[in-house]
Amino acid sequence: MRISVAISTRDRPEALARCLDALAAGDALPTEVVVVDQSRDGRTRAVIEERQTGPLPIVYVRQEAHGLGVAQNAAVVRSSHPVVAVTDDDCIPDRGWLAAIARTFAADRGIDAVTGRILPLAAEGSKVHPVSSRTRTERRDFHGRAVPWEVGSGNNFAVQRSWFERVGGCDERLGPGSPARGGVDMDLFYRLLRAGARIRYEPASLVYHERQTRAERRARRPMYGRGMGACCALWLREGDLYALRVLLAWLALRTGAAARFLRRGDWSGVWEEILLLAGTARGLLHGLRLRAP
Repeated sequence: MRISVAISTRDRPEALARCLDALAAGDALPTEVVVVDQSRDGRTRAVIEERQTGPLPIVYVRQEAHGLGVAQNAAVVRSSHPVVAVTDDDCIPDRGWLAAIARTFAADRGIDAVTGRILPLAAEGSKVHPVSSRTRTERRDFHGRAVPWEVGSGNNFAVQRSWFERVGGCDERLGPGSPARGGVDMDLFYRLLRAGARIRYEPASLVYHERQTRAERRARRPMYGRGMGACCALWLREGDLYALRVLLAWLALRTGAAARFLRRGDWSGVWEEILLLAGTARGLLHGLRLRAP
């Protein structure tokens, strides 16, 4: 199966080099790797040039605009193959990552997108806190309505390009680098399912995600909440009443986590959940004010 890999990057040349080297050492190589670079200097381009003669056919796209949604749309536009697999520059794909994606699509022609496990890398210095992990080891298919955080995460998914185009790609009003700051992956999964796509969570599709310091993890909590709130507001504005159920499930998830932290006396965990909930409230207001794309 001919698969394009899409990676968006901004000012993390060392992490990008590590990600590309892991792809090059995989059991199956991508047919091409499209790297969209929004960096402020030339260090990322130098990383690409160093690897142009290696085993990976790399397509380099320089982009002045900022935002993960903008970058992922550009990567898919420049890709040449019917399946696009997406990971982040601060992730390390497992050796079997791309092979697992190819097997999943080949074994079941009814699959339109694949997500998978995300495990934390080993702790390094003060970077000891995992983020965006998906640890479930049971395969699961999603079709129709679902809460999107159970489907997967944006740093490990693959999609049929035809389906990505059918739903209009990523909403560039969402995600890191946009005023909404998050939610671009949750929105994409939700709209794919709403349009009739079938998404498989395949635990053999595995990437490892860089840990963060406590301050970095805490700084991301309001972003996650803001993105989720903005998504729900946008879906409700479209007349999608199931979004209210998603919002209530999200609030129950976060308040339940806060209660568990409180019972354990983990005040740091309580504070993180408060940050998430406050971000959700701000995201709802932001989503209600957003202009049409």
